[in-house]
Amino acid sequence: MGNSYAGQLRTTRFEEVLHNCIEASLRSSTVVPRPVFSQLYLETERPLAHDGRTENDDEDDEDGSESNSPPIPYQMKPPPDGCCTSDGFCQAGRDLRLSSLASDPLDVPPGFMLVGVKSPSLPESLMVCAVDRRFLPDERGHNALLGFSGNCMGCGEKGFRYFTEFSNHINLKLSTQPKKQKHLKFHLYRNNQGVLVKGAPICWRGHDGRIRQIGSSLSEGHVTSDEQPPNTALTNTLHTPGSIAGPHVDPVGAPRIPDATHSLTNGNHAVPSTTQPPLNQSGPGRPSATGPHVNAGPPKKRHRGWSPESSANSLLENAVKTPPSSSATSTLSVSSVITNGVRSEAAPPLSSSQASLTLLPPPELSVNIPDQLLHICRLQPVIFTGHGPLPQLTGNAGEVLVSSLLHSCYLSSQTLPRVYQHYGPSPIQPLSTEMQILLTVYYLVQLGPDEVPLIEDLEQIFMRSWRESHLSEIRQFQQPQAPATQGRHYGIETLSMLPGLPPHLSLPPHSQQPLTPNQLPWLAQLAASSCGEGVVVVGEKIGSLAHGIQQTFSRLMEGRFENTNYVVIIVTPPGQETQSCVVVTGKHQCRALAESMFSPNEGLKEINHQLSTSVAQELIHYCNSLGQDGDLDSLLDSATVDSSEPSPLSSGQESAEEKSLKTTHSPRDAHSLKDSNSKDSPSPKVKCSSPKASCSEYSVEWREVRPIQLAVARKLLSHVCAIADSSTQNLDLGSFDRVSFLILVPPSEVTFQQTVLLLWTSGVLQELGGLDQECLSQRDAEHYVVKMDESAQARIDSLTQEAHSNSHTLYILVHDHAHWNINSASCSSSDGGSALVDQLLNSRQVRDAPNILILHVTSFPFALQTQFTRISPYNEIHWPSAFSNDVDLYHERTRYFGVSELLESTRSGSSLPLMRYDSSFESMASALEERFPKLHSAVIRTTVLIQHYCVALMAASGKISGSPNLHKHTSVETLEIVQSLLTVAQQCPAHHGHMVLLRIPSLALAAWAHRRLYRVRRQLGLEESFEIILGNPNQALNVGQSFTDQIKIWLKIQEADWVPRTYLELEALPCILILSGAEPLGESLPRSLKYCDLRVISCSYLQRTTLEQELGLAAYLVRSESRPPHNTGPGSDLLESDTEKLNSTDNEEEGGQENGDSPQEPFPAQSTTSPNVQKGTTTDTVQSPSPSQTQLQSQLPNQSFPYPQPPAQQHHQTQPQAPQSYPQPAQPHVQSPNQPLSTSHSQPYTPTSLQHQPLTQMQIPHPPPQPLPPAQSNRQHSKSTSSGSLSPRASSPHLNCSWARGVSRPPSVLLSRTLYNIVTASDSSGLPRCTSFLPHMSVAWVSSFRPLLSKMMTCTEQSLYYRQWTVPRTHHMDSSNRTEGRSDNFHPRRLLLSGPPQVGKTGAYLHFLGILSRMLIRLMEVDIYDEEDINYSVQAEGVQYHSPNATWPNPDIVKTMLFDYIIHEPKYEDISSVYSPGFKSNAEGNPVRQEDVYLRRRTSRIKLSKYAAYNTYHHCEQCHQYLGFNPRYQMYDSTLNAFTFTHVLLGEEIQLYFIIPKSKEQYFSFSKPGGQLESMRLPLTSDWSPDCIKSPIFTPTTGRHEHGLFNLYHAMDGASHLHILVVKEYEMAVYKKYWPNHIMLVLPTVFNGAGIGAAHFLIKELSYHNLKLERSRRLEGGGPAVDVWPFIILADDSCVMWSTVDLDARSGPVEHAVSLKQVLQHMEACPNLAHFGLCGIRKWNSCGLAGYKQREPYSRGHLHDFLLLNVDKSQNIQYDQKRFTCHDVDFTLRLHSAGLLVCRFNNFSVMKKQIAIGGYRTFIIKTKMTDVPTSVGPSQYICAPDSKHLFLATPAHLLLEKYLQHTSQKLFPLSTKNYTHPVLSVDCYLNLGPEVTVCFVSSRPHCVNISTTGLLFSGLLLCFADPFVSPGFLKKFTFLKGATLCVISADRSSLRQTVGRLELEEEWRFRLSDEFQTANAKEDRPLFFLTGKHI
Repeated sequence: MGNSYAGQLRTTRFEEVLHNCIEASLRSSTVVPRPVFSQLYLETERPLAHDGRTENDDEDDEDGSESNSPPIPYQMKPPPDGCCTSDGFCQAGRDLRLSSLASDPLDVPPGFMLVGVKSPSLPESLMVCAVDRRFLPDERGHNALLGFSGNCMGCGEKGFRYFTEFSNHINLKLSTQPKKQKHLKFHLYRNNQGVLVKGAPICWRGHDGRIRQIGSSLSEGHVTSDEQPPNTALTNTLHTPGSIAGPHVDPVGAPRIPDATHSLTNGNHAVPSTTQPPLNQSGPGRPSATGPHVNAGPPKKRHRGWSPESSANSLLENAVKTPPSSSATSTLSVSSVITNGVRSEAAPPLSSSQASLTLLPPPELSVNIPDQLLHICRLQPVIFTGHGPLPQLTGNAGEVLVSSLLHSCYLSSQTLPRVYQHYGPSPIQPLSTEMQILLTVYYLVQLGPDEVPLIEDLEQIFMRSWRESHLSEIRQFQQPQAPATQGRHYGIETLSMLPGLPPHLSLPPHSQQPLTPNQLPWLAQLAASSCGEGVVVVGEKIGSLAHGIQQTFSRLMEGRFENTNYVVIIVTPPGQETQSCVVVTGKHQCRALAESMFSPNEGLKEINHQLSTSVAQELIHYCNSLGQDGDLDSLLDSATVDSSEPSPLSSGQESAEEKSLKTTHSPRDAHSLKDSNSKDSPSPKVKCSSPKASCSEYSVEWREVRPIQLAVARKLLSHVCAIADSSTQNLDLGSFDRVSFLILVPPSEVTFQQTVLLLWTSGVLQELGGLDQECLSQRDAEHYVVKMDESAQARIDSLTQEAHSNSHTLYILVHDHAHWNINSASCSSSDGGSALVDQLLNSRQVRDAPNILILHVTSFPFALQTQFTRISPYNEIHWPSAFSNDVDLYHERTRYFGVSELLESTRSGSSLPLMRYDSSFESMASALEERFPKLHSAVIRTTVLIQHYCVALMAASGKISGSPNLHKHTSVETLEIVQSLLTVAQQCPAHHGHMVLLRIPSLALAAWAHRRLYRVRRQLGLEESFEIILGNPNQALNVGQSFTDQIKIWLKIQEADWVPRTYLELEALPCILILSGAEPLGESLPRSLKYCDLRVISCSYLQRTTLEQELGLAAYLVRSESRPPHNTGPGSDLLESDTEKLNSTDNEEEGGQENGDSPQEPFPAQSTTSPNVQKGTTTDTVQSPSPSQTQLQSQLPNQSFPYPQPPAQQHHQTQPQAPQSYPQPAQPHVQSPNQPLSTSHSQPYTPTSLQHQPLTQMQIPHPPPQPLPPAQSNRQHSKSTSSGSLSPRASSPHLNCSWARGVSRPPSVLLSRTLYNIVTASDSSGLPRCTSFLPHMSVAWVSSFRPLLSKMMTCTEQSLYYRQWTVPRTHHMDSSNRTEGRSDNFHPRRLLLSGPPQVGKTGAYLHFLGILSRMLIRLMEVDIYDEEDINYSVQAEGVQYHSPNATWPNPDIVKTMLFDYIIHEPKYEDISSVYSPGFKSNAEGNPVRQEDVYLRRRTSRIKLSKYAAYNTYHHCEQCHQYLGFNPRYQMYDSTLNAFTFTHVLLGEEIQLYFIIPKSKEQYFSFSKPGGQLESMRLPLTSDWSPDCIKSPIFTPTTGRHEHGLFNLYHAMDGASHLHILVVKEYEMAVYKKYWPNHIMLVLPTVFNGAGIGAAHFLIKELSYHNLKLERSRRLEGGGPAVDVWPFIILADDSCVMWSTVDLDARSGPVEHAVSLKQVLQHMEACPNLAHFGLCGIRKWNSCGLAGYKQREPYSRGHLHDFLLLNVDKSQNIQYDQKRFTCHDVDFTLRLHSAGLLVCRFNNFSVMKKQIAIGGYRTFIIKTKMTDVPTSVGPSQYICAPDSKHLFLATPAHLLLEKYLQHTSQKLFPLSTKNYTHPVLSVDCYLNLGPEVTVCFVSSRPHCVNISTTGLLFSGLLLCFADPFVSPGFLKKFTFLKGATLCVISADRSSLRQTVGRLELEEEWRFRLSDEFQTANAKEDRPLFFLTGKHI
């Protein structure tokens, strides 16, 4: 037992303890034995147990031996006489202990490090020494030079060159040879207090920087005899704590592992460093046949820890064949970066140089494979390399397989993450070799006889054991690293249960002593003894692995391992590393492991090869024999059918007739079924010839778009908008005016046609292209879909060229089924195609195009979620949950039923689960697998399956007479499927039936199965009963003509040449679909799918993606209907779902979380009883959909789909509760089975059905939504047995169509037993075990030290998990994404949409394309005010002044035109009308409108022209320089220039500021010496340039820094112009930020609270002042002063477009868009423009051209919004600076009264955009007490002077204007609704409300006023009376008795002065109470006014 002399065993005690240990182990339910060997030592109180060392010493036990004799101690050199020999002191007598030197100053030479030396005689302390760092390993265990150089820190002696010499000097008393790797244990460092303390352990890893050949375990590619593996290209770029560095690639391509810790152990087995020189390479990872013999072996004096895997693995790699991707697809799919399987084909002898590389075994040791091994044992053994090198295999090596998966698992499990290696002084070490071997034995022991070992399970067992042994340290280490992680940190979790271990089995306690090599064989044999002969441990009396393997093969040949599945060989040679391997000898396990070593494509090639062999023909012939019941072919020949056909050939050989049958499906030519003995029903074509033979229950609903698809489409759109709104400017949505797209699909003809069909019927093309639906054919839709085959290159190139030339089109590349073919284009040896996806989507042309956006769509996004992914986690869109807390979020009429729901049905226990395996089929397949060991299991299983179907067809048809026992040769499951298929169509008048799906991946096997079934169907005369369809992805769908005609009747198709091209169109067709291909390629299946037969799918599909992809075929949308109220069957009770169900979701936008306890909906009973059992007596319940998706990814909650029952009142809805803007087509009533069905008709299958439907009538790429019906106690039909089907009375009286009943239930799924056991098993987190599988064959785990997926993870968190813990392999297209030098390599315009299979992703992204197009159009459109001019209805214009074609107005003619006082501006509909003689108002009684009326005015959506003005959100390339993105000038590079300005009305000198960008300084003149702003340069009147606008443009604005339309670049068509924004002082900074390249005029501080009048006043007066300055400057320059251009433009900040009227159009006047440049240049070019004081243009409205022929081209009246002002002529007329409203009406009236010409150019119009934000009308009236707006009525706007009133923080003039507007009917009662008696307003216009008419007159001399003779006024308004107003002037007017007078002044004194000066008291009566003031405080300068009555 390896006991040393330090402790002897007492014999009786040993026997007693050993006996008790064995007995306890056999009786205990614990897998790992108790630490009984600690009881075997006598003196337990003695501290020394082995070699004088303590039991917890962590040194290697090198002297372990099988004998009881003590080892020979190491003879150390005797010390010199007189030297100190005390422990802890050097020979010079100086203290070396750390405790003594901790605080002493130590002299450490440069390049040296302080290390701690461990001495066996001083277990409690370390000794301090200094060692040259070159001879120590780095943090990864690398780069340590051989040798030693150290100094003594006690006496200071230096220059020790040998560790042996140094160990003598420091009195390191050893019993073994001194080695630095054993005794230099820890780094030492000084802490914050300066004390020397123990640090991290020195990382002796057994490498020392030398390249180690890890062989196939490191190669990500897979070596075959003709190809070399690709280099491993994983670099150490992991950023998250807890992750592990992947392998590197050295320059010569030899893979190496920096952290390969096979030699790291825990317990007392420390490992020294080793060295190996590099091998000569003949290829990457492949050693040459010959090598340097001298240097090939290890250096002398190597420690036994030097484990030369490089030799062994190089041997393997040279001697064996490695199928590509074997690790990814194998059953033992290793969960590590460095995993691969190795398939041994031929083993040439090793050269002597290679053999000399290995220390163990010696070169002469090899294993001779016995001859006839496969023939005799009928199996092909699999050898798993473990620890130590595998010996050379000679002889018949082709019959043995070698796999390094287990070895790779060992390596990965010992490769500690860096955070655990170097954090803190406490050591954390991986599992020891012995513990790994023991745990492996325990794992194999608990496996069932038919179970296949899974590396994932074993890896998790290792991880749990390690975590539990270091639980406290791990928790300590995790705390500081949490802040360093990004997002959610997935820490190491302590698991309560391990996958692969039953719950009652536990792991060894970790308080026990470390496991020693001597104990290992005994403990392993103890563990193996509990399972009999299942696991045999060979560990005694063998000296090497070669001996053990040879012995295993001998026993195998002798038949002694008949009942043994695994042989574990353990070698514990004294003084050397423990070695091990596992030989798999179980027949089932060997076959499964051998087949799992094939990649999918290689497996299919092998199947094709085997089909041509004689063994396959022998199998087929064997299966045809039915024993005593005869031969299958003979029975078919005797079928009771009238047949003149020749005898069939052997089913294994294809006859010419069968070849023709492959392409010609013509049931019309088949023999008629009129035989009197025929029990079959008449053919469908005979039955359905009558027009009355129709089914009212049939409907095709997959054309509609569902509410949840709308939600996903909107989420996609929001992500696109988020990209556009980000500051990165990666997507400029504003620059695109249309959408184009291309959908990339896998090379499956059905998938291609399916996408084309859904696209064609969706209406997207009509919306995007504006195509006429009538002329759009389905062939036109094919232009937008491309298969990823050879033709795709040209299509992508064409799109990139088109995108380059059409920069205003946004191109969407939809990559559907995105997990398919993600191979790297640079990896030529990749397995799986030509890497088209990488070549096309990742090309530079596509990647860099700013107008191409890529949308990846997939059900399995794992392969695109790695550390090097190109997709940002923020750009992932996950399919939301439809339910949250039992609340239907989307009002869906369907429920998604996926794999999670199928799994729930397996746990219900109350009925037959929907997912199950067929035990009788498995038994027969297993028997044949043993009989034909050389054949692939897929060949055997397919043959058995097809034979079962053939026999079932014969038995169910009743055509085989005299063979009553046929059902014995098939399984109950198969018989039920066939009986249901044959009989279900009889229950429906239209012969609707079910689909049966047979999944056969091999094309050759599928073709054979199709021919076989076709032949049997023909011989049985069942051609008209059901169709047999071969689903070959490379071929189009082929359906017989009679069935095609039937489908055309059902779908109401009129086209004569129509044929079905998709599986969706096979709805309700009774058929068997044989789906072939290595993997499903996105084909959607109809809802008539009833049985999904996956029994051929074997255990080689053990990546998460491939497994879920196969199971996803059964995903289903079932109809969701309410439960019948009187359901009394047991199924009416709701089943509570599993309490551990996922209860978190990614419905961030939809809100809420789903409830894990959603009610389950019952299903009808299912049973496997014989066909004679009476059905209908009871109704069992099958567990209904759980709240998860179909994919096991869905078990993670964010993709969960809980489906609680909808309310009962939704039962009779004919359409879902969708938004009103998305009408749904009328749907048939969904009736409960106990209610009469309403008759409904399906839609005709034509695109014309979409004519009255919006885009939302989208197709869905899956079976249409159909509900789950409740179980009814009176339902007779069962889908698991055929008794109900065979009996005519079995069909429900309420639902005669079995298809209609079937769409309410998901399909049944039949799996192989192996797959079933894997899928239904759960891990410790409650998730299915397969969620822990490798997610995809093209990715690898970063580390074994990763947590499991959590049940609580959302989809986003799951994505982050895979992004942290997986890396792409070298043949993955993302593997090169990390080399581009960026911290994140996310592509900015790449999105990922993930959702479960068949849930409707195609319909969602098609709808997304539609709403994206609408949004772009919406971005190109604006809401324009579209209001007809008011007050035109009674206006009579009888005179035509100008010719309609007059180019410019004639001033003389304009003078003769009457001025139109009437206001026609629609926005002024609620103001007082201006009195005009001859005008009869019809507006009397207009209601007073609210303040926000302008927000509710009528608008129209108009598409922006190319001459539009834009806000700050527009930033096209042409605008960059205009907006300030000029490379010559820095952004915000502008100057603030002061400008002093004086005006008499301002009363004081004010200072203005101009913000002038550097790029605009040429428009201004500055003083020469100081650079002071002098003036704004103005052009001359004679100047003219085609690219220049002479008039400066002033735009006053407030509150619209983002939304104001100040970008006039496009509006000016590139013309040079001067544009000045007039802003308030407090808004200066924000306007400057958004418009850095615009000139700004900053209003003085006193104008911060002023209105639009103040801005216009200052603009006009400043412009006139500047005009005078410019004239002076011109005079100084010698030019004429009058020649300076005197016009300015006053433009509103919402003017967006301009248009003109083309009078020359043939069809009459036509209005079209023009640029602002064209408008202004035309107006500026007017010859007599100087004669006009004010010019303007018409406001646009859609009815503006009505009656245009009679309209004058120029008119004289009010002007608004866009003005061309002559500041010279209007110098004496100012804007009222106090005005807030109607200032333009007031100014125009005063301008006209002054005699200036006002002209409107009616041929031009301006469009005003509706901007609901900011502007000069948004003044809020609030009190001074608080800033919160309060509701203050107009009556409170004024108060009596000196009264205590609530003062308002609002300008006084605004209060006055608002008061007069809202209370004028009280102030002027005689004026209300009295147009003939207006209020006389002198020198100003104030709005008195819409019910009062104002007559404006001017008091100025020589003014122009209307004639007031005979006019009686109802009131007089004097506002700040002009000095020209005199008593004599007022006496000209006559007033009604009782007319009201209102005098307004700035203060009370001026008010009294005005009354006295104008002698008002003579005719007006005043009262003291008639004096008022605005409700302002005294400091706010209130206004005062006095009212009076006319006497």
